[in-house]
Amino acid sequence: MSDKRVYSDNPRVLAVQTLAKIKNGAYSNLQLNQVIKQHQLSEADKRLLTTLVYGVIQHRLTFEYWLAPFIGDKKINPWVRELLYTALFQMQYLNKIPQHAIFNESIEVAKILGHVGTAKFVTAILHNISRQGLPEISAITDPILRLSIEASLPVWLIEELVTQNGEAATRALVAMINDAPMQSIHVNTLLASDDEVVAALAAENLTAVKSQVADHAYIVSGGHVASSTVYQKGWLTLQDESAMLPVESMVLTPAVKTILDAAAAPGGKTTQIAQAIAADAKITALDVHPHKIKLIEQNAARMQVSDRIQTQVLDARKVASEMETTFDRILVDAPCSGFGLLRRKPEIRYDKTLADVQNLARLQGEILDSVSQKVAENGMIVYSTCTILRQENDDVVAQFLANHPEFELVKTVTSHQLKPDRHEAVLHIYPNDYHTDGFFVATMKKKSGTPA
Repeated sequence: MSDKRVYSDNPRVLAVQTLAKIKNGAYSNLQLNQVIKQHQLSEADKRLLTTLVYGVIQHRLTFEYWLAPFIGDKKINPWVRELLYTALFQMQYLNKIPQHAIFNESIEVAKILGHVGTAKFVTAILHNISRQGLPEISAITDPILRLSIEASLPVWLIEELVTQNGEAATRALVAMINDAPMQSIHVNTLLASDDEVVAALAAENLTAVKSQVADHAYIVSGGHVASSTVYQKGWLTLQDESAMLPVESMVLTPAVKTILDAAAAPGGKTTQIAQAIAADAKITALDVHPHKIKLIEQNAARMQVSDRIQTQVLDARKVASEMETTFDRILVDAPCSGFGLLRRKPEIRYDKTLADVQNLARLQGEILDSVSQKVAENGMIVYSTCTILRQENDDVVAQFLANHPEFELVKTVTSHQLKPDRHEAVLHIYPNDYHTDGFFVATMKKKSGTPA
């Protein structure tokens, strides 16, 4: 951060300050929300602040490449680098802002956060960029490095995606990861019909368009859903369309009486399950952190399904040793690297490593091993993640099935019959398939004659 303690409602100043904090480990969404709450900003300034912060995070490696020849080996304050990145973002991606305005505003921010010398340095860099132009990414000869800089994704991640999906599919995938995510909702069918929710949203000037991905789901525009009366009444929950698919695949018939949600927080899938089960069925929802259990309970209370859900603080790896109940259905929405959520959490691309992915895959396997010992005869485990890497998806499932011959992989089926012609039982959803988050769902059934 800048050495100067500056309070300002200038959205460009706030963007630079926020980016410097995020670079030091703060989460982008939490940091942005905090800044917006602490400052008196117009709606236009809130939009500009949000756009600048997410834009820089999404394109950081690209900006680093573009700026390198102008900076050389010179040591510069981290906030000055963030300021130059915000200028580059505006120059390259916000074409409605004229260049002279970008330069003037950036130099003014340099004066506010720094001193005259800083402002002169920023002025010189920006004018050099204007005169010389930015280096061409197409000049990079290594195709993996070139795509890494284009997409602003680390080289190791590009290598993995290309190895697993091929270069053409990877290019199609990464072309979508910086698109703004849409607001999607799932209707609480216990409290209201789809038509009632759509009408109630319309009364608050919100437009709902039926989802092509999930049942009782809608894309909502025109305002902030979480601030709406219909949200407060519990008639809906905010959830990405692809995140609704694991519950759809659980085959929650009236005969299903016991359900375990093994990694349940914050409770979106738990409450979705509660809407689909018989009145005499019960859900046990676990999380290892007490504060996250409270989130599940708050969501359940708002959705008016608390009577169907029992919460428990427990590491899912201890289910086999700590729980006596057997379950007809178990959902393992596993802790994962989250690379399917890059549109929502762009900073995770820089935080995670291949070693992290491998460690998570071990954790996921341990959870499956444990919960599998509490599946009733003919019961099912649905395993899901919000990542797009096979190490945490297909490889975890394959290893589990190799270690547990009492289970068989069955085809994952969703309400809208997504990808019906696919040649694999598991379901891969990539961001470019349906403009949703990336997700993976596998369905494993316990064979007859194999008691818990």
